[in-house]
Amino acid sequence: MPDQDQKRIPCFCALCVSRCGSVAVVEDGRFTALESDPLHPTGQALCAKGRAAPELVYHPNRLLHPLKRTRPKGDPDPGWQQISWDEALDLTAANLRRLADQYGPESVMFSIASPSTSAISDSIVWIERLVRAFGSPNMCASMELCGWGRYGATQYTFGAGVPGVYMPDIENAGCLLFWGYNPNNVRISHATATTAALKRGARLIVVDPRRTGLAKKADVWLQVRPGSDSALALGIANVMIERGWYDDAFIRQWSNGPLLVRPDDGRLLTEADLVEDGSRQRFIAWNEATSRPVIYDPATGQYENDTAHLALFGEHPVKTPAGMLACRPAFDLVAETCRRFTPEAVESICWVQPEQVVDAARLLWESRPVAYYAWSGVEQHTNATEIARAIGQLYALTGSFDDRGGNVQFAAAPTVNVAGHDLLSADQRARTVGLGDRPMGPARWQHTTSEEFYRAVLDEQPYAVRGLVGFGANLLLSHADSQRGREALAALEFYVHTDLFMNPTAELADVVLPASTPFEHEALRLGFEVSPAAQSLIQLRQPVVQPQGEARSDMEIVFDLARRLGLGSQFWDCDIDAAYRHQLAPSGISLEALRASPRGIQPPVETRYRKYAEEQDGIPRGFATPTRKIELYSQTLLEAGYPPLPGFEEPLVSPFSQPELAERYPLIFTCAKHTLFCESQHRALPSLRRRAREPEIELHPDTAVARGINAGDWVAIETPNGSVRARAKFDDTLNPRVVCGQHGWWQACPEIDAPGYPAFDETGANVNLLIGSEAADPISGSTPLRSYLCQVSRI
Repeated sequence: MPDQDQKRIPCFCALCVSRCGSVAVVEDGRFTALESDPLHPTGQALCAKGRAAPELVYHPNRLLHPLKRTRPKGDPDPGWQQISWDEALDLTAANLRRLADQYGPESVMFSIASPSTSAISDSIVWIERLVRAFGSPNMCASMELCGWGRYGATQYTFGAGVPGVYMPDIENAGCLLFWGYNPNNVRISHATATTAALKRGARLIVVDPRRTGLAKKADVWLQVRPGSDSALALGIANVMIERGWYDDAFIRQWSNGPLLVRPDDGRLLTEADLVEDGSRQRFIAWNEATSRPVIYDPATGQYENDTAHLALFGEHPVKTPAGMLACRPAFDLVAETCRRFTPEAVESICWVQPEQVVDAARLLWESRPVAYYAWSGVEQHTNATEIARAIGQLYALTGSFDDRGGNVQFAAAPTVNVAGHDLLSADQRARTVGLGDRPMGPARWQHTTSEEFYRAVLDEQPYAVRGLVGFGANLLLSHADSQRGREALAALEFYVHTDLFMNPTAELADVVLPASTPFEHEALRLGFEVSPAAQSLIQLRQPVVQPQGEARSDMEIVFDLARRLGLGSQFWDCDIDAAYRHQLAPSGISLEALRASPRGIQPPVETRYRKYAEEQDGIPRGFATPTRKIELYSQTLLEAGYPPLPGFEEPLVSPFSQPELAERYPLIFTCAKHTLFCESQHRALPSLRRRAREPEIELHPDTAVARGINAGDWVAIETPNGSVRARAKFDDTLNPRVVCGQHGWWQACPEIDAPGYPAFDETGANVNLLIGSEAADPISGSTPLRSYLCQVSRI
């Protein structure tokens, strides 16, 4: 018998944010295995989801052909009819043009799966380019739930996404702080790097309501009450400030902590407040050595004198034309806020022991440099913005920002940003749904929350959204208020959805397009983020096998749709190779060279540290904030009507904010990503489903005993919004007042006789039916998927 024809193809797995380097095994033309590739900077391990890739490619229930609805959306039978790609794309383009002509391109929303938990990262910049070229300012891409804390909220502190863009330098860190982040489940390349760091002596602090993953190896595990994270961050900062465990020189020179704040209106004191012809663009600090005010000019990034004697504390009398003003440095106000969160106060609010607060503060100071990462565990609360800013403020105290072993923007080869930001006019950006209500939130960057989208459809506020172009976003299983979302999708005039499987969200579309898996198409990756070696790598992933059926990549669909919409000139005449060449041009790396080097090419780039201190013509680079400093005190937020300092606001649905409601629903409901599945995906894959046949809710044994619940019992999880069910799983490390559920359950796995679950009634397991959208973060619109009230009872 002849040997099998076996090929081993270097690639990377795009199923989640880890993007692990891997090798695809193809035998006799069939994809049979995906293995880790230790030669790749993210290839030290491969999770079960990656190993199940062949099952995903060949799953019998995949969408393989374009489909058209032939029956009304209220009909239980959509009457799906198979159609050609030409008909599907022509029908889609005609409807989008009609809506744009009648109501403006803003009447069309684009929904996009999160690139952190799906393979949409292969094509997201091209989808964004299509959105902007079409003229819509509206993208519903889960930013409020997955990304706001690490990309959006910290813009107001650092002028950049931290820790989303400035990643933890795990290889060189002395102490790692993981907050609401379990890399074992969500980014295995970080997990393997952290394990290596611990072996060389790095310290680890984990903040998480659950003792999972690396929390078991942590020097300090802080079991925070869900949604109280900002109080914990402020409490740790309080200890550090009180004991002098902060980088005094860094705070004086590189934060706006020394700038004086007016006592009357809270604005930063400016030169114009002191003299009539002074500038409102220059700020005032206090020199303790001379007992006089000194000017700070953001244009030069310089004070009149050196920073060694700038006051960080105290009240300082400043003479103005209107009289004396007793002003205080911004850092003094930071310290005052933090003083309210003593270790004992933190214990009362967060349920964390006082000595642990001190231990964490000491470890952060004594084990520098510190690198931190936070994830969606702190982004799905009604105070998500405060949490992100409080953690960022705490991190600034360490002085580790952009230093070796801190949070660093690793060097990458120069390439062209093709996301098309220049294609959308300022007038169209001003029409972003949600911008009027939350001008400092995701809508500032043309990201619309799901609740804002639903309101625009159902209530026509601020105007009517009538169409939706969906790329993989299973909104009804991934966002709060699933029933309202269902009503909104049913009310659309036209909805086209691209996906691998027919899911509960796609079932409401008018046209459904079959997407290829990342193993069936080519994709260009410009950096892998997690380390200098990873971020400098450019890799063109080759197709492992041909697409099943008529499936196409999202990128092909984007380019084909652009042609039909008359946007071909903005897509290199719809030539994908030409688009890639344009993107690569500054790097000096050719498309042909990448195709000849399937493991990728690493150009000679070097990561620089402390880039904020680099000077040009004697002027330091600083930070991309109004003061060109780290803004512990945000006048930008103050002027928009929000607190300038991070504080703590009790979650809007909690035992303390709603004590009467808590009498009926006494438990705090949180949730976590399942290690075997990417959110609402992959439960149809037999090798994964065998290990997790049914939805579970974790609860403490004492909580269960008090309710007559045994391990493995089916239980009802009830909130004011509804009820769903799951199997009880005991976890004696959980706080007895907290339970932890799983979202994303709907899909059946017939191969092992594992059922599917109804997405919209109490016999199902869609926990997002339980969460309302009325309570939301005032800045970001984040909903409390991880901090709600519930009751659990035996069925």
